[in-house]
Amino acid sequence: MLFSLSRRDWLFRCLKTSVGAWGLSAVVSRAQDMSVLGRVQDMSDARLRNFDEMIAPYVVRQPVKQGGITLSLPMLADNGHLVPLSLKVDSPMTEESHVTHIYLISQRNPVPLMAMFVLGPWNGRAELSMRVRLSGTQMVVALARMSDGTFRYETQEVVVTEAACIDNG
Repeated sequence: MLFSLSRRDWLFRCLKTSVGAWGLSAVVSRAQDMSVLGRVQDMSDARLRNFDEMIAPYVVRQPVKQGGITLSLPMLADNGHLVPLSLKVDSPMTEESHVTHIYLISQRNPVPLMAMFVLGPWNGRAELSMRVRLSGTQMVVALARMSDGTFRYETQEVVVTEAACIDNG
């Protein structure tokens, strides 16, 4: 026997399905607008930001001091698609004193936060090595959050001859 519904039941189920789909699409679109630490900037927002704009979403009224990080990038990168980056944070990485987060922030990329790493005393040492994409000549900031809530940072200028991220990819 086929499943039979009255016209009223059928309309009511259609209405519930439509409202549910609308609610789900609103949740999905809101989730796509959010990044790990707030709103993602417009992908066409490839402009130079100042230092305070770069670190403001991550440092909220916390002490920030320069030093304690060794950031290594080439001074001249021929290709912005594969720029080698390595960094080391001077920390004993003990339970009492360790690095909790490392943020790599770009001055000109459409999305400033290039990477975020969560660390702890289980890591043994706070060292990273990778390749990043850079959209033109800019400053790169390595920001480390320590277990006591303070922040350390280091900056480095990179001249990029062939920019990446121009297709917003």
